[in-house]
Amino acid sequence: MSESDSLYAQIGGQEAVEAVVDDFYDKVLDDPLLQPYFEDTDMQALFAHQVQFVSAVAGGPVDYKGDDMRSAHEGMGITDEAFDQVAEYLAAAMRENGVPEDDIETVIAEVDALRDDVVGV
Repeated sequence: MSESDSLYAQIGGQEAVEAVVDDFYDKVLDDPLLQPYFEDTDMQALFAHQVQFVSAVAGGPVDYKGDDMRSAHEGMGITDEAFDQVAEYLAAAMRENGVPEDDIETVIAEVDALRDDVVGV
């Protein structure tokens, strides 16, 4: 698949991904269940990593340069409930930004494949 045929291009490229990530973090940081996971976090750096991650998952011209998922989440005590809530907020942010349901399902499946590297490590 060429970059122009990628999900990244279909949803609107970097500008669209940034809008999704912005809406996503509005939801996450407003949730009392999730707020504690983000205390003492450099949100500007995390935003940039999340844009890279979503772009890479969607086939964009970006290689994710953050820590591997296990290292990035080690010691955080993330629960399945928190993981599921984050995935729901990501799906909701994509819906609000006009991403088609099939594409949302593709991205969420990629996210869910990382569950074992994020939950309880």
